Order: sequence, then C-alpha cells, then structure tokens
Amino acid sequence: TQQVLEVTGLDALVEGRVDGVTITEQHLRGKPAPDSFLEGARVLGVAAAAAVVFEDALAGVEAGRAGEFGFVVGVNRLDAAHGDDLSKHGASTVVTSLDQLLESA
Repeated sequence: TQQVLEVTGLDALVEGRVDGVTITEQHLRGKPAPDSFLEGARVLGVAAAAAVVFEDALAGVEAGRAGEFGFVVGVNRLDAAHGDDLSKHGASTVVTSLDQLLESA
C-alpha cells in the first residue's frame, strides 16, 4: 500500500495506514476478528465507537460489529440476498452505492 500511495501522490492525503505488511508485522488476526480495524482507529487516535467501518464482505462487517465500531456500513456489490446477509452479519445500514449515504444525511 505504501508504494501505491507514493506513486499516485495520495500519500500526502493519508494520515495512517494499516495494510498486509502491518497485519503481518504486528501479528494481527484476520477478519472476522476486528484487529486490523481497531489498529486503524488506534493509529488515527479515534475510539472505535466514534468511527465507521465500510465493508463489502461478510467477515468485514462482522469485524466492525465485533470491534464495537459506532457504525458499520455494508456495501452491497452483489444482489439482494447479499445485502440481507450483510445486515444479518451486523451492518448498521446497507447501501449499493456510497452516494446513498449522502441522500440519507
């Protein structure tokens, strides 16, 4: 991730990074364990309860819920059944496009 951010010039816009390298170096458990999300919140100095998780995978939604994040957005990129599953696995809300969040604000 670091190289991609540097090459694209996005590194100046990213305040912290938790990626595969971080997960390996710190021996963080993979999803559905909330470890990587909790580390991201820690890096940014934000309590999990004050943070949002955006996930399109069931394990990621479960991780957000297990980490007691303030809001878990399930991003449904598949079909209605997957959207239902995201809700059942702990999503606070399910959207098919992130712009839907602006409509409900």
